Amino acid sequence: MKKILYGILGLFLLSCGVMALYAFKPEMVGASNSLFRRGQEETEAGYGNGQRSELSDSGTGQKGDADGSGGTDQSVGSGEPDGGVTAAGETQNDGLSNADALLSKEAGADGTGYQPPKRSETATAVPAQVEGRNGYERVKEESVQVSQDAVSQLGTGPTGEGLTFDAEYYPYYSMLDATGQLLYRQLYANANALNSVFKPAAEVDAGQLKNVFSAVFNDHPELFWLDSSYTCKYLQNGPCVEVDLSFNRTAQDINDAKAAFDARANEIIAQAQGLPNAYEKEKYVYNTLIDGITYDLGSEMNQSAYSALVNGQSVCAGYARAYQYLLRQLGIPCYYCTGYAGEDHAWNIVRLDDGYYNVDPTWGDVEGSRYAFFNKSDADYADTHVRQELSVYLPPCNGQAYRDLDSDFKRLEETGLDESRVFGDMQSYYGDCYNQITGTGLGDYTFYNVLEGEALLDEWYQNYQADAYKQAYMEGAMTAVGASSCQISLEIEELHGKRFLVTHTVSIH
Repeated sequence: MKKILYGILGLFLLSCGVMALYAFKPEMVGASNSLFRRGQEETEAGYGNGQRSELSDSGTGQKGDADGSGGTDQSVGSGEPDGGVTAAGETQNDGLSNADALLSKEAGADGTGYQPPKRSETATAVPAQVEGRNGYERVKEESVQVSQDAVSQLGTGPTGEGLTFDAEYYPYYSMLDATGQLLYRQLYANANALNSVFKPAAEVDAGQLKNVFSAVFNDHPELFWLDSSYTCKYLQNGPCVEVDLSFNRTAQDINDAKAAFDARANEIIAQAQGLPNAYEKEKYVYNTLIDGITYDLGSEMNQSAYSALVNGQSVCAGYARAYQYLLRQLGIPCYYCTGYAGEDHAWNIVRLDDGYYNVDPTWGDVEGSRYAFFNKSDADYADTHVRQELSVYLPPCNGQAYRDLDSDFKRLEETGLDESRVFGDMQSYYGDCYNQITGTGLGDYTFYNVLEGEALLDEWYQNYQADAYKQAYMEGAMTAVGASSCQISLEIEELHGKRFLVTHTVSIH
């Protein structure tokens, strides 16, 4: 009985301690709720439609500025994004009321969209040659509680009034409600003006501010001097009263830094501009970046497009932000996508004329895999990449016309075989093996055929492991040619388009 009473007393004191913590540190409530949401999402099926998740950092891109500098011109993009406007000062879902509208717009009224695999299913699927080639860092927010007396008399700085951001090129802006978009424009304008300290132009709490900051960071690689960390000073009752942005060293000599950035970007853009279509431009930029960047986890400012374009050393974030910036300057919608690929990772989503495609320039910068992750569908990426955070609301990638146009694998015609040698089921494959052996007869020789698709390859492997091939064709073929013994060795080579060349070396006597 004494132990039971002590236990009850301990639970009471613990609950009091938690309530006291929430009273003096209200941001902990949001943090604990975020942890609960994340655990619930991963349990149910990873990250998908209709879910809210803690936002990440890193984004890129701007269309339009002729000089490539991404200045303060008030004609950024064209027109206001559709949907979900609320009254100023009103908040919905941490300022993300338009997220579902974006999915609806891209995926159709039935609500279908990006369907991520469970994160656990990608944990061991990363190919060995690209393992560890990540380096994306999430947004880092430092929250500092201050008293009302300590609130400084700051101004808002430039508010970005009159700026517009076209949803086709700035998808993260379109995910925000009216208040979120107002704050987005303010954050963009202050960062662009190198004004690091200001008060929010509308009431916002720490969690909402992180979403808005991340949206700005994800949409604008031309702000290469903006770090992915910042400070929010807030009152005990929740509202943020001061924003402190962090800039990297390029801000100390911004004119020279912009000149170097623009010079390299415009050199690539000028070469790509004359190519005949968006696909050729995209491919040229992709190859130029891969040839000009060295992957280096310790590289300076590696979350920025500057590290990739000017320094020539970066990680996945730098590759992807540079790629997004260049394609947008060429008028090709390109988004910064973040998620999980063995570790936190960043890649791109590109829109061509028939739809959207995944592109991972970092993983393409490896010998033997240049086009293995270029212009792929979500189904192609399901084994290796899973989107997280707001990237789940980017359009699904189902384009086909430009998928697998370039490949590191041989095409069927390069093997000397034709479509008559491609088989889509085991019975047809077994029949061909029987015909080739009985047609050739006794001796030592090699014959070939091709399996269509990974599912058939798995079935083929299991059947050979179980020696099912003996009864399926080998015993009958030996009887037909009058053989008393047979040895067979098999080799598999992946071909373009998920086809698999099977080489059979037989000695039958």
